[in-house]
Amino acid sequence: MSIKTFQDLIKEVHEKGICQECGGCTSFCSAAFENVIGFKEPNSPPEYINKDACLECGICYFLCPQTHVLDDDLNKTYQFTDFTSMPYGFAEDIYSCQTTDEEFLKHGTDGGVVNTLLNFLLETKVIDGAIVSKVEGPFSRESMFAETKDDLIKASGTILNISPQVDEIQKFNTYTRSIPQLSHYKFKKLAIVGTPCQIYTIKCMQDLGVTPSEHVEITLGLFCYHNFLFEKSQIAKFEKDFKLKFEDIVKINIKEDLILKLEDNDSKEKIIHIPFTKLVNYIRPACHSCIDFTNIYSDISFGGLGSRDKYTTVLPRTEKGVQLLQKALDKNIIKSLELDENTKKEMKSLIAKFSEAKIERRNEFMKNL
Repeated sequence: MSIKTFQDLIKEVHEKGICQECGGCTSFCSAAFENVIGFKEPNSPPEYINKDACLECGICYFLCPQTHVLDDDLNKTYQFTDFTSMPYGFAEDIYSCQTTDEEFLKHGTDGGVVNTLLNFLLETKVIDGAIVSKVEGPFSRESMFAETKDDLIKASGTILNISPQVDEIQKFNTYTRSIPQLSHYKFKKLAIVGTPCQIYTIKCMQDLGVTPSEHVEITLGLFCYHNFLFEKSQIAKFEKDFKLKFEDIVKINIKEDLILKLEDNDSKEKIIHIPFTKLVNYIRPACHSCIDFTNIYSDISFGGLGSRDKYTTVLPRTEKGVQLLQKALDKNIIKSLELDENTKKEMKSLIAKFSEAKIERRNEFMKNL
């Protein structure tokens, strides 16, 4: 059987409109020094830059979150068997947590837990830095490298347009195939905060031993029902449909619907809720093909769904994730609500409902390709 190459990705993924644009194939191409593939246009799939230099090694195909070549290997590693029987993946337990740091709580989206854990990892020198998303404006953000508490606070908040965390690894790790040169990297231990497709790609890299994935110390995964993609021409329509102005949006959050915090004319804040059913025209097309809602391959998953306001739902999945959460609780840098079994059951049921809905959406979408 011939090895699948980037040309197969074009046919099976790009031409179908399901490329997640995670950047895995461009960041970790075996012939990256020849600039074989890359992004020519924003919000579009990568393309051949220098096709003749392609080694046809198949790494790009293995890493793609839409080919699912390594699913069996990852499922075995992360104790996950079947989406329909356990749609939120394997987790040691379910928690509802909040930071005890007033700054992180003030600036965070839900309970400020993710940034609190990152700051703890930085302070204890478990990591040298973290790849996070910095808010640039309504439905717009870019990835950034955070190495201080101030960096994390500047990046706080939720904006729902995808950000290329995987490309950021390449940027700050100076991607190279030469293992001996790794000792010259300035940043060696990273935490990555990402969406399911991004974390999946990183785990595939680690499963294959692709450099420099060994620098990823821990992955913090976000719940993700879908991301939004706004063209400039759509902004006016969005403002008209929902009777708001983009410049008035102070913060965006997502639980059972889209939650926008707005600043009105007299400098007071108001909250509006928009059902997902009314946002179909603004969803990134590739998100319809994604099956993972709760980020099942991350070390810990986080989301607002299932928890009360100003609290974060937390699902520790790996031993590394369990240990990090427990240390944070023991040191009282985060606190957890006392949840009885009925409450946990209700939280899991709600999460499962969204997971199953995403699976069904994907199945219907793929039928029409």
